[in-house]
Amino acid sequence: MYRILEKTVFSDVTKSIVVHAPHVAKKANAGQFVIIQIDERGERIPLTIADYDRVAGTITLVFQEIGKTTMQLGTLDVGDELLVMAGPLGHPTEIENYGTVVCVAGGVGIAPVFPIARALKEAGNYVITIMGARTKELLFWEDKMRDASNELIVCTDDGSYGRKALVTEPLKELLEDQSREISKVWAIGPAIMMKFVSLTTKPYNIPTIVSLNTIMVDGTGMCGSCRVDLGDEIKFVCVDGPEFDGHKVDWDNVLVRLNIYREQEKLALERWLRQQSGERGGGQ
Repeated sequence: MYRILEKTVFSDVTKSIVVHAPHVAKKANAGQFVIIQIDERGERIPLTIADYDRVAGTITLVFQEIGKTTMQLGTLDVGDELLVMAGPLGHPTEIENYGTVVCVAGGVGIAPVFPIARALKEAGNYVITIMGARTKELLFWEDKMRDASNELIVCTDDGSYGRKALVTEPLKELLEDQSREISKVWAIGPAIMMKFVSLTTKPYNIPTIVSLNTIMVDGTGMCGSCRVDLGDEIKFVCVDGPEFDGHKVDWDNVLVRLNIYREQEKLALERWLRQQSGERGGGQ
């Protein structure tokens, strides 16, 4: 069992938990993920490791309450336990001294970008981070991202905080700035955001790395649900990724595959909400 030691509520839908998981923390690196299962009746879901403390034996997970399992996870508190935590899984981010790099974080993607930006900065890179969300309420970890970066640009779609812009706007300005030589870009966030970041960098031939863990189901290479087309190659996110060359990803296919289980997810959430309502009403 994996005990929750801390819980932070960033917004109505975005939350963070620090979990005691020494075997995961011991080997975790930026870019990797875990598979968790809340209880014996629960499904397995992938969550990217947002932070880790090898000495304390803890890992930090950040999630948005979207479906049944993440909503159930959001009801847990300090002292509660997770039944299963498998990891660290996936290939770590390839960290080298590339020069000047840009990390683009969208929404809850801020969490997995943080350890990547930190590792890149520690490796000697000049790190420019662009973090964005729909509204101010969905932003978090600004101070942590500022510490992990040499420059930080904050955007909101509605202009409620920072610059009113999509993350691709300041990214394009950086790519067009003749005084800068961008060596590599990382982008993590909603699939549609990663698609347009990749489209933005492609004309400049800037290598762009994206993380596709949201397309996974089982996370062990067994189910095949996370198949992704990369040009003439077919890869599986859980065992070959989760990071890939954003210029090679068939984004239209990814966006379709993200909706494959939408109806089942809707039914599972509705059933769980009915169960929760029944429990609150004394089973009547």
